[in-house]
Amino acid sequence: MDFLVNLAQSFIGLFELGAETLVSWMTGIVPKVLLLLVFMNALIALIGAERVNKFGKLCSKNKLLAYGVLPFVSAFMLGNPMALSMGKFLPEAQKPSYYASAAYHCHTNNGIFPHINPGELFVWLGIAQGVEKLGLSTVPLAIRYMLVGLVMNFLAGWITDFTTKYVEKQQNIKLKRSIDVEAHND
Repeated sequence: MDFLVNLAQSFIGLFELGAETLVSWMTGIVPKVLLLLVFMNALIALIGAERVNKFGKLCSKNKLLAYGVLPFVSAFMLGNPMALSMGKFLPEAQKPSYYASAAYHCHTNNGIFPHINPGELFVWLGIAQGVEKLGLSTVPLAIRYMLVGLVMNFLAGWITDFTTKYVEKQQNIKLKRSIDVEAHND
């Protein structure tokens, strides 16, 4: 009999835990993402969509800017997942590569800038706890992780350029490689 009672309590406990998680998302991540979306759109409206498009066009002319600087700045300023949305200002052909780089920036910079991806902070904190138990500082590890990430995230974007070109050729399609600033004011 105790077995059935424990089984029933565990079964209900699973749904209670799921409900707690859902409520935490509704009071945590969902409002934050909505406010970041509002903030980003307001910022673009204040700066001017044309200027933001011109900045995207400037970044699209240089791989280091497109897959190194823009994703890092976007991750730092907007956090995950909003950093990914800045790719909309790049030409279609560079969007997969930007996404590859920006998605990684939302992870590798988390040790130094935990605001970028607070949902994944528990991973970093687990690693940091182990490092601290050894009597070591976590700062050198966080800096190394970020520096290696800067290089590897850029490479992820750049390599994705090659795979995008391969898929274009395979699928017999041609993605736009430039931005029409006047027509891209969405």
